[in-house]
Amino acid sequence: MQVEVLMPKMGESITEGKIVKWHKNAGEKIERDEILLEISTDKVDTEIPAVASGMISKIVVREQEIAQVGTVIAYIETEIERMAAGEDDGHLLHDAVTGGAEYSTEPAGSKSEVSGLKHNGRNGDRFYSPLVKNIAKTEGISTDELMKIGGSGAGGRVTKEDLRIYIENKSRKSDGGTRRSEIANMSFDAKRETTFPIDNMRQLIMEHMIKSRDASVHVAAITEVDMTIISNFISKRGEEFEKQEGFKLTFMPFIAHACVRALKDFPLVNSSIEGSNVVQHNYVNLGVAVAIETKGLLVPVIKAADEKSVLGLARAIRDLASRARNKRLTGEDTIGSTFSITNYGVFGNLMGTPIINQPNIAILGVGAVKKRPVVINDAIAIRQMGFLTLSFDHRLVDGALGGQFLEKIVQYLENFDTKQVF
Repeated sequence: MQVEVLMPKMGESITEGKIVKWHKNAGEKIERDEILLEISTDKVDTEIPAVASGMISKIVVREQEIAQVGTVIAYIETEIERMAAGEDDGHLLHDAVTGGAEYSTEPAGSKSEVSGLKHNGRNGDRFYSPLVKNIAKTEGISTDELMKIGGSGAGGRVTKEDLRIYIENKSRKSDGGTRRSEIANMSFDAKRETTFPIDNMRQLIMEHMIKSRDASVHVAAITEVDMTIISNFISKRGEEFEKQEGFKLTFMPFIAHACVRALKDFPLVNSSIEGSNVVQHNYVNLGVAVAIETKGLLVPVIKAADEKSVLGLARAIRDLASRARNKRLTGEDTIGSTFSITNYGVFGNLMGTPIINQPNIAILGVGAVKKRPVVINDAIAIRQMGFLTLSFDHRLVDGALGGQFLEKIVQYLENFDTKQVF
């Protein structure tokens, strides 16, 4: 049977996408859940897995071409060896044939597309494709270790991408963070220069930055904040938090929470400009910038951030950052922000002047928190200090409003009630 691969819909406002890269060529075999291609929209880059196992019989839309949502971009040819009637194979067959909203199937007879299901590997109650098992064997990953890896595929199955991320993380821990060089993918001039094409993500970032520069009148205000109370709380309760949630507690959810509270106090900062009108948003959708290694920046959005506690914000930030770095965001994850935060302090930078994320009228920049000597009541004390920068659009926000808003964030952080966390 032939399985149609359709251009998926990545969000309500997304009508088309560009094929950035095909990971398989026509005539090559592919496993279900193996990454088939990468697509790019004006909001996000995403890897798309194969809905079925089989052979790529035809690629309709080539790399760097644009396709409308719902149009056929490729075909996968599959064969039935036998229908799976067992308890697990039954639902795997159903998942493989239906494939979700992004794909459709057209049977060409009585055969199904689950070729190889019976001879694919299983360990305990988990299913592993031959591709995953072969990679695990090559990388020296034991069965017990494999079973501990979280799966993002259908029914929690471990995909090739899950295994790749696990191997990379494991490698970073063992070699002190050394990353593989990308020089092999570049054209090297032996004289003195290296030339390589601008990738799609960087092209989009360039367009957005120019648009923001031309749209907004950028002004920045900088202040410092004493994060000692929060730092002490993280030191005291951080281990408990990590055991409970599975990830480390950082300053970011506290800063996000204080920012949301300040936006409620100064709602004009939580606005956008549409022509000759000001649209003041009575809710907070918080954009949080996420660096994708050295490749670029995405700003996924925490919807209804004003309805979340510090714990809720911590979970949301963790989820969006993880999916952004693993190319699992949808178009809806990156639209609708009313205010944004960027944390360049994670790289050790003390301060900066970020560019506004359109159509917001302001963005908060967060610097590194470091121990510094400060004067308190005419005495010198060692405190955990950081710098905050507010870049704002002077067309709507004057210096007085911007300064008051920024100091309100400081007030909330320096007087944070840590009982609100758990």
